[in-house]
Amino acid sequence: MYKSILVPFDFGNSFDNVPAQLAKLTNGSKESTITIFNVITENEMADNVKYQGKHFDDIAKERVGNMQFFTEQLDEYGLNYKIYFGTGRVIAELKKEIESNEYELVVMSNKRSKRTLKHVLGHVTHKVAKRANIPVMIIK
Repeated sequence: MYKSILVPFDFGNSFDNVPAQLAKLTNGSKESTITIFNVITENEMADNVKYQGKHFDDIAKERVGNMQFFTEQLDEYGLNYKIYFGTGRVIAELKKEIESNEYELVVMSNKRSKRTLKHVLGHVTHKVAKRANIPVMIIK
């Protein structure tokens, strides 16, 4: 049973199978916490400010709404989670998040929404799996 799990959330991947696996990994324990981490890139920040007048808090609030399909499934399993956002370069921010906290496991989805992509692992998934100093589980 894992007590501290990081889930890097990427809107380009499907997270259909992830909640069930998280329930198994935490064994339904109320002591376990799942951190859902999403990185808002500098380009996304700049575009939102320039064209839509949205700042970090507005973007974060909108993304929480967009990931509701996932958090509702976590609620159905009775899992404890928190949502956290970072800004910057995705891989650098993920590495910093992993190294600055005491996560026991990183759980990533690799089931792409677009089937036309030819690589088995996405760029970010590959880099995190390669560089993380803790176990990384990639869920298909």
